[in-house]
Amino acid sequence: MKSKLCLSIALSAMIFASCKVAHNSSSTKIVLTNDSDLKLSQKAILIKRSALHEKIVKNLFTLILQNSDTIPAQVNDLDGDGKWDELFFTTDFLPKEKKTALLKWSNTDPEYTIKTSVRFGKREAKNSPVQPAIQEILMADQVHKKLGFQKYQTDGPTWENDKVGFRHYLDGRNSKDVFGKRTPGITPENVGINSKGGVEDNYHQMYDWGRDIFPVGNSAGLGGYGLLVGNEINRLGIIASDTLNNIEKTTFKIVSEGPVNSVLSYHYQNWKASGNKYQVQETASIWPGMYGYKNTVALNGLKGNETLLIAFSNLNNQNPLQVIEAGNYVCFILHDKLTYERQWVLGTAIIIPKEGYQGYIEAPKTGKLTDSYLIKIKVQNNHPISYYPIAGWELSADPNFKDSAYFTNYVTNLAKQLSTTIYVEISR
Repeated sequence: MKSKLCLSIALSAMIFASCKVAHNSSSTKIVLTNDSDLKLSQKAILIKRSALHEKIVKNLFTLILQNSDTIPAQVNDLDGDGKWDELFFTTDFLPKEKKTALLKWSNTDPEYTIKTSVRFGKREAKNSPVQPAIQEILMADQVHKKLGFQKYQTDGPTWENDKVGFRHYLDGRNSKDVFGKRTPGITPENVGINSKGGVEDNYHQMYDWGRDIFPVGNSAGLGGYGLLVGNEINRLGIIASDTLNNIEKTTFKIVSEGPVNSVLSYHYQNWKASGNKYQVQETASIWPGMYGYKNTVALNGLKGNETLLIAFSNLNNQNPLQVIEAGNYVCFILHDKLTYERQWVLGTAIIIPKEGYQGYIEAPKTGKLTDSYLIKIKVQNNHPISYYPIAGWELSADPNFKDSAYFTNYVTNLAKQLSTTIYVEISR
């Protein structure tokens, strides 16, 4: 599912002949300012539709012009009402750099190199072929063990950019896994499907594009989560041997899939934890250039004695955990042969906001959530918390991830870049 509306951002002094700009179209001047002393790489920029001071024509596309460079962009309809809500793009900044762009409407749908994607497929019976889908509803008794077959391609949705891929176990476990990528192109749509269209685990072997590299077990993987209620640890979801989910209803949807941004939504209705029922909204957003993605979680139904636990798997780890403050964040970093059978070096990290951070604990050796560091975050009703799971594999496009100091520097520098605000001025 690709975004229906795309935008072209060009930093140029002229309109390319191939682009047909709408007759008498209005234009908007956009000034982007990096006030920091940092060089920023593929900094994500969001501009709300409401901030654009012009009449917006639904089926026309836009150009931004200045200085001959073209920057791909897209629009996202986040609430599903058929009208886009935000303009999204990424761009680089030098320290203290100011960029000026002009937003115009065009009748031409520009084509860009696809650098983000979501893959999701499902089947309704064991002998039925997998079909692509953009949404799903899973009830508590429809989990893998109860059904007797795996319903989902790759156990649930996968999402990726040009650097790395991830997957979410939608079958009730709600773990987060890692696909190592060796090439920047989007991985094949048939990963996890055999020649007959059935679900098959064929991604734990090496291909030209890469493979699944991260063992999860009964951890929640890289960035799954739970809730500490009093002194009781509660996992969001179940483990593979369970036949009934602790979530009454799970609703998944691909919100947007485009060349520079893909967004996934999960809503968990009536999550039963320590005798209470919680409502959870989770959103994952990925864009190019970063060896990770942004995950946002908001809860409702909190009584006041809860702490959010972000899970950071330590399976196969034999090295010390690093906890480093950088910018507005706290970086949790592991670097070891964290892959299956300790075959390759993998650096993993979770970048957590300083605000609300309350330390960490180790998961118990047995139970529903094990083999992890559990990062404690203060949580309030309907107050979103965003964090960034990161994975740097030695066989990726950057072989320097084999070096521990290099990976640590990458993570802390990324945290500083994420802390930097780009100031946006919009005028006619």
